[in-house]
Amino acid sequence: MAQQEDVFKKIVSHCKEYGFVFPSSDIYDGLGAVYDYGQNGVELKNNIKQYWWQSMVLLHENIVGIDAAIFMHPTTWKASGHVDAFNDPLIDNRDSKKRYRADVLIEEQMAKYEDKIQKEIEKAQKRFGDAFDEAQFRATNQRVLENQAKYDNLHHRYQEVMNAPGGIDLEGMKQIILDEEIVCPISGTRNWTDVRQFNLMFKTEMGSTADGASTIYLRPETAQGIFVNYLNVQKTGRMKLPFGIAQIGKAFRNEIVARQFIFRMREFEQMEMQFFIQPGTELDWFEKWKQFRMKWHQNLGFGAENYRFHDHDKLAHYANAATDIEFHMPFGFKEVEGIHSRTNFDLSQHAKYSGKKIEYFDPETNESYTPYVIETSIGVDRMFLSIMCHSYEEQLLPDGQTRTVLHLPAALAPVKLAVFPLTKKDGMPEKAQEIINELRFHFNCKYEEKDQIGKRYRRMDAIGCPYCVTVDQQTMEDNTVTLRDRDTMEQRRVAISDLRSIIEDEVSITSLLKKLL
Repeated sequence: MAQQEDVFKKIVSHCKEYGFVFPSSDIYDGLGAVYDYGQNGVELKNNIKQYWWQSMVLLHENIVGIDAAIFMHPTTWKASGHVDAFNDPLIDNRDSKKRYRADVLIEEQMAKYEDKIQKEIEKAQKRFGDAFDEAQFRATNQRVLENQAKYDNLHHRYQEVMNAPGGIDLEGMKQIILDEEIVCPISGTRNWTDVRQFNLMFKTEMGSTADGASTIYLRPETAQGIFVNYLNVQKTGRMKLPFGIAQIGKAFRNEIVARQFIFRMREFEQMEMQFFIQPGTELDWFEKWKQFRMKWHQNLGFGAENYRFHDHDKLAHYANAATDIEFHMPFGFKEVEGIHSRTNFDLSQHAKYSGKKIEYFDPETNESYTPYVIETSIGVDRMFLSIMCHSYEEQLLPDGQTRTVLHLPAALAPVKLAVFPLTKKDGMPEKAQEIINELRFHFNCKYEEKDQIGKRYRRMDAIGCPYCVTVDQQTMEDNTVTLRDRDTMEQRRVAISDLRSIIEDEVSITSLLKKLL
């Protein structure tokens, strides 16, 4: 685990050094859990968003997009339940003065039991080789059984407190923390306060004077902007069920325990799609969207073993099914996307609070009803982090040197092609610029002439640029260049006229989309 933490620190450092992510207001020593995307980060982020948007809107004839405002009528958040119930259970350690999410402390304790079980299994696998029977080992090994019993007991108690009548049992949650002897990671003590609820919405005021101003909120999610526009989109687009509305936008949560770099932030971006369906079909659609969304993630080539579904123990009061897609980060499997069957809760609540009739007239059944909803919700920033974590490698080369390389999917890379003149004379810089002028309309190109070619390659490896082209003396004679591949470092001679056809399909979002069909 310590080694993984070191890798994560290197990734955070790499993000700043190479223009991916900066602390916000960096010259003023930053602002807690708020980050800015640099020149390479914004390109990668935009490519992630384009991949998601096109996979939803371009590939599905029955999904359209909107861009709703961040400020919404305050009754929106009353109707959605955020005013009364958008809380985190928090607990303070009196010695370190640090605040934690109580539910996360308990979940981390469960993960420790799982890790202990997994280590025993891995040791046994090495010992017994091909003859190893995991099912039998789990059923008979004493240490595995002990840890499984501890996990099961904790899991059962956790479910009870999270699903207690009238909301989370805060006293029960603290008792679990005491019984499990969970210590503060900073102070190492168990000197805990009571667990309290904390609302995560940012408040502000709209209006010119304090007396005349009304309290409004920065939206904590983008979904409600879709729900309140359901009628507008359905009528103007003449949409028939099933259909979806997609949106990419900023959301804001006053996270008290913001940590792990851009994994949990106070200002973040979401890519959400709400899919409106006929009641009774929701569980079928839930399964279909689960599979499609997992395929979208695995399509990036990071290996199926790095993803898993995690079904929710505690369902939100409005949901009848919920799962997360988790990705294997350096700090464990963590959620990058949620898929939820939200029933008709949101539309019904907005109908109730607005006094408007929010229904769908079904011409096939000749009846009106409130549609059910399947939601797919993915954090752009978490997606960005998962891609950076998987792509980062410190590679030992045959000559004993080390290179730092980002094996980014070519279609998502910030820069697709770097063009280098071998020297700054003999017409080579002009020739290199000619190549860029021709190809810049098709993908993002970068010109580099500073330092030796080897150093230029290393800089491009570090930002994940998949291809580099070198213009040399032979180029001036026969219009061929050296094309270098980032991952293999192989070089080959190709005609300048062939560059676009060789590179474009590899680096286009279209190449990813075709694999989804």
